Amino acid sequence: METQVMKVTQQNDGSYSDDVLEKRSGKTSFLVFRQNKYSTVPVDHIAFFYVTCESSALVCFDQQEYAVNYSLDRIQKLLANSQFFRLNRQYLISFQLIKDVEHYFARKLLVNPIIPVSDKLVVPKEKVSIFLHWLDNR
Repeated sequence: METQVMKVTQQNDGSYSDDVLEKRSGKTSFLVFRQNKYSTVPVDHIAFFYVTCESSALVCFDQQEYAVNYSLDRIQKLLANSQFFRLNRQYLISFQLIKDVEHYFARKLLVNPIIPVSDKLVVPKEKVSIFLHWLDNR
């Protein structure tokens, strides 16, 4: 699932350093249980993951919602970095969910999704530059 690539770079003082770059292909589907049946949901059908009442759930673009047995931190580690972004403690969103992004109060950003989401998807000011870099360099 995860592979590491070694990158050797020359420093200004002539020495060399080894930088480990993570390359993630990511998980391709999640096993879910609903109505006494197990099924898989492909990652490219998932709009976002969120935390509700101390458990995690995923929501598909068709607005179907499923409980998942992973924490948001674990889900983030399982997915490809280029496909999903951790907005805050509650939301991990797909790039495909984003309709547009606008400036919000106190140097934050507001993500406008293509499907309804019960909360506002706010990027905290501490993550604004990282988020914009992610959007630009996918």
